[in-house]
Amino acid sequence: QVQLVESGGGLVQPGGSLRLSCGASGAIFSINVMGWYRQNARNERELVATISSAGTTNYADSVKGRFTISRDNAKNTVSLQMNNLKPEDTAVYYCNCNGRTTAHYPYDTWGQGTQVTVSS
Repeated sequence: QVQLVESGGGLVQPGGSLRLSCGASGAIFSINVMGWYRQNARNERELVATISSAGTTNYADSVKGRFTISRDNAKNTVSLQMNNLKPEDTAVYYCNCNGRTTAHYPYDTWGQGTQVTVSS
């Protein structure tokens, strides 16, 4: 009942930048935490960054100072600005959000994933 659509992945050289975007739609009553996770070639999924409805952010140590997460509560969107990208940032990036539907059921929804490849 809640869907996420991601965009913005691609191929970039080391040191380059990319911006990922994710929009939530459907039977949304509230969105609590929105975030980005990534799954690497070893099939390990790890937290990249999260942001609460109040704007509190949390980052993985590996991306602190390079990535910035932001959200637009009016548009139900979350973005991830990625600067100074490194080859080890290569992964499929997934958007996630949780909250309550208009029927007040809790939800925890994932996007379809977008590939980010950092290579020269």
